[in-house]
Amino acid sequence: MNPLAASRDVALDPSLVLAGGLLATALLTLVLSLSQGLGWSRISLPYMLGTVFTTRRSRAMIVGFGVHLVLGLVFAAGYGLIFRTIGRGGPGLGALLGALHGLLVLTAGMDLLSAAHPRMASRHHGPTPTRQLEPPGFLARNYGRRTPTITLLAHLAYGAALGWIYGGG
Repeated sequence: MNPLAASRDVALDPSLVLAGGLLATALLTLVLSLSQGLGWSRISLPYMLGTVFTTRRSRAMIVGFGVHLVLGLVFAAGYGLIFRTIGRGGPGLGALLGALHGLLVLTAGMDLLSAAHPRMASRHHGPTPTRQLEPPGFLARNYGRRTPTITLLAHLAYGAALGWIYGGG
């Protein structure tokens, strides 16, 4: 049975949000980590997020992974609300939402992160003793020319997985 077939006034099933969010975030993280390991991109969202909260680079990945996971769950709930409002899910619709999500991350998200990050240089102000991280730049291209494509593909996979889960498989 399609979980979205229930009334739109009914709250999303928390177990579906949790399972879907964990699976989709794991998939997104896997795609980004593989691309980094294969040398296709230098971007590490968990590291970038973690360095917002800690100056200890050794702890940044752990903290950032936790933040990334929580954000993945929050966005999974948001996707669920969109699917419920539309009245259907599915991998195709999820992939479309994922592509829009990825574009938002690459454009506004990266600019906001570099503007608000306490340890990241910006395009307007170069590195300082505390701001040593390289800013992502337009479409995060400072982290490799393949980064925009890989980031879009990772978010497309995230959305498709959530669409499949919310759409009843």
